[in-house]
Parts: sequence; C-alpha cells; structure tokens
Amino acid sequence: MTLSGEVTRRRSWLASMSAGLGVLSLLGVLCFHFPELLTSRDFRAVYSETFARNLLLAGIVAAFVLGTASILRSRARRVALVGVCSAALAALLGGATVQFEPITQTPYSLGLDWFVISLFFSTIVFVPIERMLSVRPMSPLRPGWRTDLTYYFISHVAVQFLLIAGTASTTAMDALVANEGLKAAVQSMPVWLQFMLAVFLADFAQAGLHRAYHRVPLLWRFHAVHHSSRHMDWLAGSRTHIVEVLLTRTAVLTPLVLAGFSAEAINAYVILVGLQAVLAHANLRIDFGWLEYVLVTPRYHHWHHVRDPAWVDKNYAIHLPLVDLLMGTFKRAPRGEWPQEYGVLKLETVPSGVIAQTVMPLRAMRAHENYVGKPGEAGAPPVG
Repeated sequence: MTLSGEVTRRRSWLASMSAGLGVLSLLGVLCFHFPELLTSRDFRAVYSETFARNLLLAGIVAAFVLGTASILRSRARRVALVGVCSAALAALLGGATVQFEPITQTPYSLGLDWFVISLFFSTIVFVPIERMLSVRPMSPLRPGWRTDLTYYFISHVAVQFLLIAGTASTTAMDALVANEGLKAAVQSMPVWLQFMLAVFLADFAQAGLHRAYHRVPLLWRFHAVHHSSRHMDWLAGSRTHIVEVLLTRTAVLTPLVLAGFSAEAINAYVILVGLQAVLAHANLRIDFGWLEYVLVTPRYHHWHHVRDPAWVDKNYAIHLPLVDLLMGTFKRAPRGEWPQEYGVLKLETVPSGVIAQTVMPLRAMRAHENYVGKPGEAGAPPVG
C-alpha cells in the first residue's frame, strides 16, 4: 500500500468513527425523549440510567473531537461533518441532561436502545482493532456498508417483536409439551453449566438448520443474501434476510425455553451469540493457536464464506468446531492462510440493496428460476 493510501485509510477511519458516534448519539437522545416508545423494557433492566447518560456524553464528545480532527486534517470532510452536526444536534436536544417521567408499561417498543448501545460498543471496539490487525486493509466505509448497517438495524429491531411473539407462543406450547422431569433436571444445574449446555445444544440446532439453508433450494434463496457480501468485517455478519433471522432465532431459542433453561443462562447465551457472530466475520488477522480447535474464530468462519466450490457444505458451526466434527462437516482451515475472495459462486444471483435482496427470495418459483436458473442447470448456482 502506498503512503497516500495509508493516509486516506487513516482519515477515513477518523471520519467514519465521528459519523457513527454522532448519529448514535442523536439516536440516544431520542431514546431519552421517548423512552416508552423507543427503549426495550427487558434491556432497560441490564443498564442503569447513569450508565446511559455517561455513555451518551462520551459519544457526543468523541464525535466532536474525531470529526473536528478529521475536518482539519483530511479530505473526508463530508463524512466527518455528518458526525459533528449529528453530535451538535444531539447536544441542542438536551444531550445527557434530558429528563423524563417514570416509564410506564407499553406492549410494544422499538428497542432502539439495544441497537444504539450494541452498535456503539461494536464500533469503538472492532473499528480500531480491524484497522490495526486486519487481514487486508479496508475502510469502514467499504462497498456495501450501508446495506449491512441497515440489516444490523433490522435484526436488532426484529428481536423485540420476536421476543413478544415468542413469549406468547412458548407459554402456550409449554402447557402442551412441558416435560417436568426434563425441566427439573435442567434447573437443578448451576447457571454456568446450563450456559455451557445451552451453547452446545443451540449450536447443534443452528448448525443443522444452517446446513439445511445450504442444501434446500427454497431455504438457500434466503441464506444466499448472507453469503452475498464480498467484504468480510465485523458488520458483514449482519447481512441476513429477515425470514432467516426469525427462523433461526425461533428454532434455537424456543427449545431452550421449553427445556427449562434459566433466564440467566439464556441471556448469557444471547450475549455470546451477538459477540461471536460479530467476531467470526471480523477482518482480524489473529492467530488464536489451539483455541481454533475449541471455538469458532474469524479464520474458521471466513473459509465458510470463501467463493470456492471445495468449501461448500463445510464449517456450519458458529460457536464450537466440535459440532462440525460430529456432523461430518468439519474442514480444517489452511494454516496461516485466508480466503482471497468471498461471495456466492454466481454473483449475479443476488441483487444489491436491502429492498431487492428482501424481495428476491419471495418471488414466485418460476420468476426466481428465470432470474437465477434452476438448480443443476448449466450456469445455475449450486446450492451452497
């Protein structure tokens, strides 16, 4: 990379951080103004009001500082200006000093606080780390970042409605399929053991469904959206069709609830899913050594996304390589090597943009086959 390329990448990093933190700060202020509508009751129990105010203040200040530095030193002034203006507007709207009345119960909420806080920490952690330890140099504003950020928002908002619907449905199912002996056995375990068992069982269920996504043509139409990303970083894992999000989370979480796993164990598992899903797709050249045989690492999962027929039907687990070993789908990643190209085998089968990608799998079968070709036809994409 030339010196000018390195300077451009550094400037892009400063401007991107400013814009991201500025917009998140503005959304955070809106959460303080409309807490009943925009914040999740369940997630509010995880953090304190003081924590949220301090986090908002830090975001506003950081957006100002990084944006100002970028404007003074770089060409990415328009991106940096987004951060500075968003932070200024957040401050004008009251910033971290906004007061609100006691929050009453509401049947629905957008869960914007979960989106803001998770994206805030993902940004301040992974953007700098990927810049220092990247597999290949890449700007945070790489091609497709807007699409992936939109998916990130959709998936976090969808969680709220999934939990609302899931609570009602699992309560009804619980009365029909409850196994008190199984529940008693699970609930007699300490929380840490419940958590470890939940990770194994959930990953086994997820990997089985993941394999079906690759092997069943109808399901592949939805999963192909996830594999359409040509650039792998911490945000790329968010590119998932909403139908797949709902199917996977329902298939994984419902059995855990029905089996009687404690809320603490399930919440810990949900947090792990969020962290490891981001880490597995991250643009991080880190040698995890022997841990690569115990936990799914970026290199392990990157090879699942490689644009190479030799890797179709391999490495479906998202937590434990042991699951792939048991399923017969484990393939060891070449030592020290990384994929050179990512994406589906036939690139034109998946359009660009959230709307087009959302509609594409829902086309009538004939319309879809005319678009992508029938499985097995010359030129048609193999499933996976």
